[in-house]
Amino acid sequence: MPEAYQGEQKYEVICRSNVMVLMRDGVRLATDIYLPALNGQVVAGKFPAILERTPYDKATLRNVVNGNYFASRGYVCAVQDVRGRFVSEGEWYAFAKEAPDGFDTVEWLAAQSWSDGQVGTMGSSYSGSDQSALATLNPPHLNTMIVGVGASNYYHCSMRQNGAMELRFMIYAFRMATTSKEALADDTIKAALMKDFENVGQWLTRTPLKAGASSLRLVPSYEQWVLDILTHGEYDDYWRQRGYAISEYYEEHADVPTLYLGGWYDSYARATCANFTALSKMKKSRQVLLMGPWTHGGWEVAAAGDLFMGTHSAINYNDLRRAWFDHFLKGLPNQVARWEPVKIFVMGSGDGKPYYLGGLNHGGAWRDEQDYPLPGTQFTPYYFHADGALTIEKPQQAEPSRYTFDPRDPVPTIGGGISAAMPIMDAGGYDQRGRLDFYGCHDTLPLNARSDVLTFQTEPLQADMEVTGPIQVKLYAASSALDTDFTAKLIDVYPPSGNYPDGYAANLTDSILRARYRNSWEKPELLEPGKIYALTFELYPTSNIFKAGHRIRIDISSSNFPRFDVNPNTGGALGMERRFELAHQAIYHTPDYPSQVILPIIAR
Repeated sequence: MPEAYQGEQKYEVICRSNVMVLMRDGVRLATDIYLPALNGQVVAGKFPAILERTPYDKATLRNVVNGNYFASRGYVCAVQDVRGRFVSEGEWYAFAKEAPDGFDTVEWLAAQSWSDGQVGTMGSSYSGSDQSALATLNPPHLNTMIVGVGASNYYHCSMRQNGAMELRFMIYAFRMATTSKEALADDTIKAALMKDFENVGQWLTRTPLKAGASSLRLVPSYEQWVLDILTHGEYDDYWRQRGYAISEYYEEHADVPTLYLGGWYDSYARATCANFTALSKMKKSRQVLLMGPWTHGGWEVAAAGDLFMGTHSAINYNDLRRAWFDHFLKGLPNQVARWEPVKIFVMGSGDGKPYYLGGLNHGGAWRDEQDYPLPGTQFTPYYFHADGALTIEKPQQAEPSRYTFDPRDPVPTIGGGISAAMPIMDAGGYDQRGRLDFYGCHDTLPLNARSDVLTFQTEPLQADMEVTGPIQVKLYAASSALDTDFTAKLIDVYPPSGNYPDGYAANLTDSILRARYRNSWEKPELLEPGKIYALTFELYPTSNIFKAGHRIRIDISSSNFPRFDVNPNTGGALGMERRFELAHQAIYHTPDYPSQVILPIIAR
């Protein structure tokens, strides 16, 4: 675990609320400025500035605590409502337009009388992504960043994933609308929006979402945004906007020391690793990757779903960030100077016994590394077999495994790398069986008892095996449909025990591929029914020790709802199709068509 960092509080704090910062187009953004003070007066002198830009209300208790924390330790901390949210002027259109506003705010901070000219940025989720967006414009006074669970490309691994839509963003639109300017100004509008958000699970079953059908019509920019991301299936100029596609602007991205902070059960796990992997090779300044076992923003929590990782898995978020800023904005020779480029939490070394607060002791340990993917990774194919085996031996000739995918009865989501999806989906690791308290579940049976889920698993392992890094699935598949989806999920199967007599199937990571995008994200191609295609797609990364006696399992299906939107199988326009068809699927496992998962094995 990163070392604790105890910093002395030296100053009192004075907050100047709602300072209106002028943007290049005349819109003013409300910013709370926390300043070091003594004896009730702002300290004369110049300090480094730290900026966080948020759509979640700069005046929340968390932001007030953070502002006071950093200002009391010798920084000016600025927390800003992004355009169109709370006190800031303008219209909100989520994520896409943040780069210019961020640039202008960084430069405004650097020009103030209390500034020493240095600006660092911080924040997670939306506030992580908008940092990377502004960095693509390379502000002259940006000195360092701490990007917590931010985007690399919203099309490839966030709003959409391998062509499919992550429905958490539809939930997000309904949730954010309840605190829109319109809702805050009119109790009647707020009541209508609150009612729909409270019933958002019902809206997920009323797809495609129709313009004007929901209360989102009362907040037009919110409705337009969600309709746009539901219907823009191809990777076009819409997705190449700076706020969405950081990866398109890596060459222009600021070359400043950056800490990329992420979690294996976080919805931005793939994006966090992608940003570090690319920019650590392209930039001269120091880039650090820190991946814990956390769900979205859960750095100070020792569990992910039902899996307890150990108290050592949690970190003190502000102390960690303060150590980084002290080193890069004040030149202090603290623990950050000794950090290796990569620090990861390798899950899975626990004893599997019940934890007294609930859940299973999955455990794990921190480890330093020199790069990511880890040097010496052995990318090893594990092949699917007709009898359900998963081995390093190639398959023999056999009939394909077949199932029928009915869009009216999708496989329910049980955990995973999810964020901003409450109260519909819970993130983290869970036993892969139905739970009546989980959305979409109708029974408590194992998910792979369903006829539309195929399971391929190893024999019980003879020795511990570590899997750390990116994971790829290659399916040789055919379908009766013109378009359909294929899903894959990596699972750590615990053997039966007294507390889990049927064993425990802990999900680690998953993903999906929309078949029309098998060859190109820009130019979709429908399927020829019955034809065998090679379908390759990447799962989110993970780091896990499969202990001796455990099994490695891959579940293959065609839905994971409501994590992803359900493909109607017709080949019709995405986000607009009102028909559906059954899809009869075939997964091949022969010498000519060896379906497989490629695991990043770490030999230690």
